[in-house]
Amino acid sequence: MATHISPDFAHKSWWQISEVVFGLPFLAAVVLHLAIPLSLPDTFLVPGIYIVGFFFILAGIVFIVLARRELRYYSQPTDPARPTTRIVTSGVFSLTRNPIYLGAVCFLTGVALLFDLLWVLIFLLPSIIACHFVLIKPEERYLAAKFGEEYRVYAAKVHRWIGHTQFPPER
Repeated sequence: MATHISPDFAHKSWWQISEVVFGLPFLAAVVLHLAIPLSLPDTFLVPGIYIVGFFFILAGIVFIVLARRELRYYSQPTDPARPTTRIVTSGVFSLTRNPIYLGAVCFLTGVALLFDLLWVLIFLLPSIIACHFVLIKPEERYLAAKFGEEYRVYAAKVHRWIGHTQFPPER
């Protein structure tokens, strides 16, 4: 595959997408689970773990859907290999600078808990680390270079994963 050279977008390679950073380790974890099953301890907490898993899946879907809806409203791409023309700071982006990645982490955590796939939880940690260095850091450099002070102010107000420095967030 070709590598893009343009400074007009954050990601320069075809594989620098969340589907690869989270999807490949997830698939590897499922295959490993089939070969060497590893489960959560069987305790009286299991029904609660399943409920928590369901809510993590739901939260992940909500984060992703709301983020995509907000980006679409402002005509911004969800593909980090396409240029962006503005910083979206409203909606779910007022709670997290990375709602799609946060949604993926929540969703996969929920799948691991609901379907008792401990390998998925184990592989999620390297996925989060890869997400930080392969996806988030290049995006942050791109946005800081493109939008300067506007992005720095936003980054100072809204945390990378979740939360903001002032409550309630400014409108």
